Amino acid sequence: MGPYPKRVSPAPSWTGWDDTGILAPVDAPEISDLLIAYDPDTLARLPVRRSAVVERLRAAGRPGAARIAARLPARDDVLDEAAVDALLLRVHAELQRLSEEFDQGERVRSVLAPLLDALRAAGAPRPLRVVDVGCGLGYVVRWLAARGGLGPDVELVGCDYNGALIASARAAARDEGLSCRFHVANAFTLREPATVFISTGVIHHFRGDALVAFFREQARAGALAFVHFDIKPTHLSPLGAWIFHQARMREPLSRHDGVLSALRAHAGAALLSAARAGAEGLSSALFDGDIGLFPVLRVMHAVVGVRPDLRAPLVERLGPRGRRLGAFS
Repeated sequence: MGPYPKRVSPAPSWTGWDDTGILAPVDAPEISDLLIAYDPDTLARLPVRRSAVVERLRAAGRPGAARIAARLPARDDVLDEAAVDALLLRVHAELQRLSEEFDQGERVRSVLAPLLDALRAAGAPRPLRVVDVGCGLGYVVRWLAARGGLGPDVELVGCDYNGALIASARAAARDEGLSCRFHVANAFTLREPATVFISTGVIHHFRGDALVAFFREQARAGALAFVHFDIKPTHLSPLGAWIFHQARMREPLSRHDGVLSALRAHAGAALLSAARAGAEGLSSALFDGDIGLFPVLRVMHAVVGVRPDLRAPLVERLGPRGRRLGAFS
């Protein structure tokens, strides 16, 4: 996926599980966050030392993750880029299957389509460009292109730092005959700026000041709105993630990072605080923020940001779903 902007991890918070069931730091890095490094200006790939990854994971209290990293192919202690890319392609293929089972495309469309209608009514410049930040294999973008029915005035773009993932996304879109584009790029510095930024399962990777900067960069890029879906943290989500990943995932890295993702997911209050601090000029609210009596029925929530004049039109166009949108700032 790549840092948008550079991620910063604060001191660990010891409130989760590790590989052996012992308390482990929620703010420990996921393995996939450490396997590839990029120059922040050119996006050129930088060498990553396997020993440094192993030591970072051990220091973070993740012994099982350190063992997974220690088995990765390396030459003179530098991780083999081709092997890392192949691993990440397998992991993202498993993530795509998860997205299919959780109906992530429809989940995004249910908020995005009314938002685009509100933008049209407000006279937003065309085309309405929707940019997926950290798109991976581009599943959501491709789903929207194939089934979203968003209209001919909408452009769908996916961005990721990883060239192997983008190449796979482009090949899939070409084979499926879809009208969407994918770029190896920083989503916030595209020549053709976004109207709306979206993401799924990305924002828990950003911690502390980096989460605020994530929203600040969207405002600086001139976006009129954003919709970012991520895991909704509840008392059941870590156990549910562990059961699901043990049953459905085959890659050890997928199993480890999937459970840690659930543990690291931001509470709604933290997302709203970061969005309101970073995205000046945009009003923020939570979609599906209320846990309710049966939290297992809502595995994702979203932080939604819009121009103040779009708040009422969005709620109106959401229809009955408008009840699931919290109060705007």
